[in-house]
Amino acid sequence: MSILWISNFLEAQAAELGAARNTQEAYGRDLKDFLSFLESRGAGFATADRAMVEDYLVQCEAIGLATATKARRLSSIKQLYGFAFEENLRKDNPAIQVRGPRKDKRLPKSLSLQEVEQLLQAAHTMPKQRADKMRLTCLMDLLYATGMRVTELVSLPVAAVRGNPDMILVRGKGGKERMVPLSPSARDAVILWLSLRDQDEAHTKSAFLFPSRGKQGHLTRIWFFQQIKKLALMAGINAEKVTPHSLRHAFATHLLAGGADLRSIQTLLGHADIATTEIYTHIQYERLRELVLEHHPLAQPQKTGA
Repeated sequence: MSILWISNFLEAQAAELGAARNTQEAYGRDLKDFLSFLESRGAGFATADRAMVEDYLVQCEAIGLATATKARRLSSIKQLYGFAFEENLRKDNPAIQVRGPRKDKRLPKSLSLQEVEQLLQAAHTMPKQRADKMRLTCLMDLLYATGMRVTELVSLPVAAVRGNPDMILVRGKGGKERMVPLSPSARDAVILWLSLRDQDEAHTKSAFLFPSRGKQGHLTRIWFFQQIKKLALMAGINAEKVTPHSLRHAFATHLLAGGADLRSIQTLLGHADIATTEIYTHIQYERLRELVLEHHPLAQPQKTGA
């Protein structure tokens, strides 16, 4: 019965809110883990109370889960019970007053312009086959030029780049669409990759820019994650700081450092809330700090008299 709650909830999320597959999978994992905890206490979704929800969060803390993970799990539980209340499966929401852990406002990992250039250069040389070089170069140029999420990138429809466009349509979280411009280097990389892609008869039948024989029909996030780690090693950059997401952050931080405003960056990144984008203001603060330290007379070392 409790498992049915999860499946019905996920179906509703997909139908009503357009929740992406990755989001649904995360909800499903979180709720199954919570259900296992409840069953170990002889309970289920229908009988759990607030104390059990709080005890579950204590257990999550005890096993060392990250703050963001704990917050997401509580959010999943709250949304499940909100759905259950609306569907008359329960007359209350035992999680509604449970307070989640405060998320640390950590600055996102980013990369310097020089590091990005090293990664892009490595993409030109690492793969042995020419087609593989052009594909990886296209992936990297598109990621840095647009700030797309990795899922948006690997699943990009080939129709989005036909005709050498100045801007491409990206479908983001929840099916929301946005337009992002292409830099000249990204457009060149797309043209080169398309010319090779279209020579492969198997690829021409695919709807994706980066086709694959796998179940999804396009390159996977895991494959690209592995490639970008190899590029980091080849470029002599600490592989721990290089991920597809850190290149997305580099896109945003380098734009802000160059004078772009937060609202524009919010639109380009596809953030629903400006508060998500505001974390990048640390770049502005750092620029102002350097300006003061470099030019303010009182910030200079004072010479002491003999």
